[in-house]
Amino acid sequence: MRAIWKGAVSFGLVTIAVRLYSATEEKDIRFHQVHRADGGRIRYKRVCTACGEEVNYRDIAKGYDIGGGEMVVLTDEDFAELPLTTSHAIDVLEFVPASQVDPILYNKAYFLEPEGFATKPYVLLRDALTQSDRVAIVKVALRQREQLATLRVHDGVLLLNTMLWPDEVRTADFGFLHEQIEIRPPELAMANSLIETMSGDFQPDAYTDNYRAALQEIIDAKVEGREVVQPEAVEEAPAAVDLMAALRASVERARAARGEAPSTPAEPTPISAAKSAKTAPAKAAPRKAAAKSAPAKKTGPAKSAPAAEKKTASAKKATARKARESA
Repeated sequence: MRAIWKGAVSFGLVTIAVRLYSATEEKDIRFHQVHRADGGRIRYKRVCTACGEEVNYRDIAKGYDIGGGEMVVLTDEDFAELPLTTSHAIDVLEFVPASQVDPILYNKAYFLEPEGFATKPYVLLRDALTQSDRVAIVKVALRQREQLATLRVHDGVLLLNTMLWPDEVRTADFGFLHEQIEIRPPELAMANSLIETMSGDFQPDAYTDNYRAALQEIIDAKVEGREVVQPEAVEEAPAAVDLMAALRASVERARAARGEAPSTPAEPTPISAAKSAKTAPAKAAPRKAAAKSAPAKKTGPAKSAPAAEKKTASAKKATARKARESA
């Protein structure tokens, strides 16, 4: 690696001379623009729109558009006069818990290497940050721009993460945030079940860039004069209309990917348990109604009617007997 910056970390009265290295690199496959007919490289010329002449790079300055076709021109001398107190220093402002720094603020990462006799204070700061579980908030000037950054420990090395300024992070203002969207408990339970089934420890080496690998295979095949074999298309899952069905199918697929047995009725998923809880009272309701109506059949007026008819017949016989005696 080649150092891209030299300076010093300063906290309190302690100064640590360091060299800065890019900690990351993109593995993207790069292409040139070429003429389709003969493969010749495409070149661009820097042409002035005012005079039409090609301009040499050393004659190019920076211009700020103030509107109305007017431009304010700034030269290298103008930038050199700007007061950048952190031009060759990484000034520690404070130490804060790492959890308080929102990852959306992180921009680029750089390794710091101690230089000269700065190894001992470098290791001292590294160990102190590790034990305190904090990160250092710093200011640093890189490429003629002062930036906010953090210092933290990564694999035994101090890592500088430049950050965006708060006003560079856009506000998420979308329509659905103002809508009342109802999430049913069974749906949330099934989503939690899916998360639990797919949970694990993050291992970056387990993931690969399949697109880049397939693209490199095409390039190698063309170089070697082989037939380009198209990769098998990944079968897309059908769009599910029923959210619960999609969640349930996702849980089963995640279990199958882990080599687990599919869920059975003996082991109900949260949604089946929720459905059982909902349907149980409905089935019990007719039995309760029948229990309440049973006593009514025993004490109803149907059983008292024969007794009343017998009483009426006895009264008629007594009346006829008295009539014969009087005669």
